[in-house]
Amino acid sequence: MTSNKPVALVIGASRGIGRQIAIDLAQKGYAVVVAAKTTSDAYKTIPFPPEPNSSQSTINTVEREIRELGGDATAIPVDTRYVDQIHTLMDETVRTYGRLDVLIYNSGAIWWSSVEDTSVKRFQLMQKVNPEGLYASVQAALPYFGKNGWKGRIIVVSPPIYSRFFRGKTAYAMGKVAMSVLTKGLAVDFVRQGRKDMAITSIWPACSIESAATESLTNLEPSTKRDLRKPTIFSDAILAILEAPAETVNGLLSIDEDFLRDRGRVTDFRKYSVVPGANPRRIMPAEFPTLEVAEQEDEGQRVDSTKIYKRAKI
Repeated sequence: MTSNKPVALVIGASRGIGRQIAIDLAQKGYAVVVAAKTTSDAYKTIPFPPEPNSSQSTINTVEREIRELGGDATAIPVDTRYVDQIHTLMDETVRTYGRLDVLIYNSGAIWWSSVEDTSVKRFQLMQKVNPEGLYASVQAALPYFGKNGWKGRIIVVSPPIYSRFFRGKTAYAMGKVAMSVLTKGLAVDFVRQGRKDMAITSIWPACSIESAATESLTNLEPSTKRDLRKPTIFSDAILAILEAPAETVNGLLSIDEDFLRDRGRVTDFRKYSVVPGANPRRIMPAEFPTLEVAEQEDEGQRVDSTKIYKRAKI
């Protein structure tokens, strides 16, 4: 049965930022599929709703929260390390709601340390969950966007590409930057294929956001919370991206604060501070380099390995 509402699939929606995105999308009229690895019996969770950054918060409790707020949500478990589970997730999303309009990839594995102190096993886990999980999710979603007349949006949680991001977290940065490269590359595909109603955008926080990740990385003291923002700033930025014309956000690598300010949505960001009256420290540069360079007009013969492979099989 096809939903009368636009359908958003949020991968990585059990806690923190992902949970907030799912809840706010539902409040804006989306039917939301809440996907992640962690599940539970939401109706045995006490107290309810659980602390949003705790292990008590799962896709099932988020589904219940949305439904009790009057929204439409379905929890579907997925482990993004496994491509077959991602395909099952896409199939179940469309089987449940009949369509897919928005894919948000918030799933992530994190470890910030030197190369020496980052094992190959941990490096491989981050690549599986971060760029490989994203790539598999996009591949699985594209046919459904095609069935929707090539109308849809993809939002990726990955940063603008700049040098400082690599410092002290090279293994993590390798995957996250790869996700931003996918954003740039797929955006070009959409343009060349004439898919004017498709857009892929990357978004990243300007300041640290209160989440399970920030708590585990910083072992927060009360004073540290002064540098945190609420996850609502991130979901507000995503909603603004979804409302913007596709051609203005396709291939964009942006920052939540910058996007909201530049589009005239927000001028005073104090409402997002976890500690009232605090002015959280910006951890991102004030300006980012552009990736455009002076190129010759003639790109030469473009190689398409798919066509070469097909000719070789004839």
